[in-house]
Amino acid sequence: MDSTAFRDQFTEIRDACALAQAIVDTVREPVLVLDKDLRVIAASRSFYSAFKVSPENTQGRDLYALGDEQWDFPKLRELLENIIPRHGVMEGYEVEHEFPDLGKRTMCLNARQVFYEGGAGTTILLGMEDVTDRHVLEREKDELLRQKEVLLDELQHRSSNSLQIIASIILLKAKTVESEETRVHLQDAHKRVMSVAAVQQQLHGSGGGGPIEMVPYLSRLCETLAASMIGDMRAVSLKVVGEGGNATSRQAESLGLIVTELIMNALKHAFPDDKINGRISVAYEVQGTNWKLSVADNGVGKPDGLFAQAKTGLGTGIIKALAQQLGATVETTASLEGTIVAITHATFATSAIHAA
Repeated sequence: MDSTAFRDQFTEIRDACALAQAIVDTVREPVLVLDKDLRVIAASRSFYSAFKVSPENTQGRDLYALGDEQWDFPKLRELLENIIPRHGVMEGYEVEHEFPDLGKRTMCLNARQVFYEGGAGTTILLGMEDVTDRHVLEREKDELLRQKEVLLDELQHRSSNSLQIIASIILLKAKTVESEETRVHLQDAHKRVMSVAAVQQQLHGSGGGGPIEMVPYLSRLCETLAASMIGDMRAVSLKVVGEGGNATSRQAESLGLIVTELIMNALKHAFPDDKINGRISVAYEVQGTNWKLSVADNGVGKPDGLFAQAKTGLGTGIIKALAQQLGATVETTASLEGTIVAITHATFATSAIHAA
């Protein structure tokens, strides 16, 4: 309804006043209507209820004199006497004040100056919302989040220590057994426990609660793996390529474990003769919400150049299980130039085919 239609419908002043009071009373938050001298013209029912005052002691009185001058404080004066005259409107203006019957409260004030045709003075609409409880809940939430972070840090620390202890026990046991086959299995178990510890360490360093930037995360993980699994004794380089892409903490953990397994497999099988200038490359590609992870090496590969046959070892089983959890497929290609294992999210593969 435009202003002309509004005036035509409410030609009687009493009708217009009744409508205005009904609108004020309908608003759930306390509302005051003030004249240019900051005297109360009208107040909403919610105002009387919230501040435990009566219409007789409110209407026609100076705002600052209401309720034993409980509304006379500097921030409110600043709003009504300086900000509103200059700007005409103010929203979300928070004030904190000690009210006699309510205690210390935080009020969010919205004020608007209303001008009338013919220059018949102005009025100010002052709406207020008690946000004290909301602020208390926000502070409690922030404190709970802080405590959660402390507990997660402690859990990460304890988990890391536990994994290190378990790995040390396994390694000590591997040195004492007589069976070479058992020793090899224990050494593999030691490496896997250490790989889990490395993944957890890098996740924690990446802020494991929120989205994980995959390329920096994989880069730090591979730096750790290179230091622990390659060192200075083998002429094998390990690098990460790619850009962009985020994952949840759980997805990043699974991808990190997959990368670790593939690197362990490459170091174990691709370079049996300590090949000089061995290379392992980890690539992470992104298309929208889809992704592809691949680990390639320039090791011995497969002489016939065909797709590598599926293996049934523990590492292969772990990789397939983790890929299945991620809704991805595993494809291994081996040739005289080395081996590539690609973990591809299903929709990434579909979109790549359509794009081609």
